[in-house]
Amino acid sequence: MAGRLCVRSMCRVVLQQSAIARHPKHVTPIRSFAVYYTKEHEWINVTGNKAVIGITNHAQEALGDVVYVELPEVGAEVEVDFPFGTVESVKAASDVISPVDGVVTKVNDVLTTSPAVVNKHPESDGWMVEVEISDESQLNALMDEEGYLNFLKEE
Repeated sequence: MAGRLCVRSMCRVVLQQSAIARHPKHVTPIRSFAVYYTKEHEWINVTGNKAVIGITNHAQEALGDVVYVELPEVGAEVEVDFPFGTVESVKAASDVISPVDGVVTKVNDVLTTSPAVVNKHPESDGWMVEVEISDESQLNALMDEEGYLNFLKEE
């Protein structure tokens, strides 16, 4: 199944590139399966114009045992570089900063009753919100995985 996703994704990119070559003014390229990171230790997994956002493994390790997660409501607007939620642990509380502008389309309600999922699976099941991205150009300011790993070495 995962192989099919990859093949479909690659085919979609090839088809989009060929469509762009034929009609460059009428087709907007879609980013597929791109993961980015922020200096505030959030990750964002982009598929098309939707993005899933959470905190990185590094962030959850620094926080310690997460005991509470506060998230926005579906339909709430998020702004780049502004908090959209809070993660509280036995050590501290930390804002979760949005890496992009957008509208919340889904919230991980599991975290309200089981916040420890953030510790166990911060970059998968511990996701926080899904947003519809308003300005895809904001992704250019974010780091890819290699850039984030280098950033952690310098920090």
